[in-house]
Amino acid sequence: MIFVTICVGSSCHIHGSEQIIELLDKAIREHGMEDEIIPSGGFCFEKCNRHGVTMQVDDDIFTGITPESFDAFFNETILPRAQAQR
Repeated sequence: MIFVTICVGSSCHIHGSEQIIELLDKAIREHGMEDEIIPSGGFCFEKCNRHGVTMQVDDDIFTGITPESFDAFFNETILPRAQAQR
C-alpha cells in the first residue's frame, strides 16, 4: 500500500488542492490502482510555499505540485513505488 496525503489547508486549498485530489483520483482509476494507493487529505505539513500543493507519499513530503506538473509527479514518484510493490 502507498499512502498519499494531499494538504487541504488554507494555503494549499488556494493553490489548487481540490484539482490535485481530482487528478489523483483519476490517475488511480486509469491505472487500476484502487487497491494499491490510499488517498487522503491532511492539514498543513508546515512546508507551505507560494506555488502548488504539498503532498506526502508514504513518509516523503513533496511541495509545489500543480495541476500542470501532476502527471509528471505521478509518473515519476507514485507509479514507480506502486510498481515496485507488485
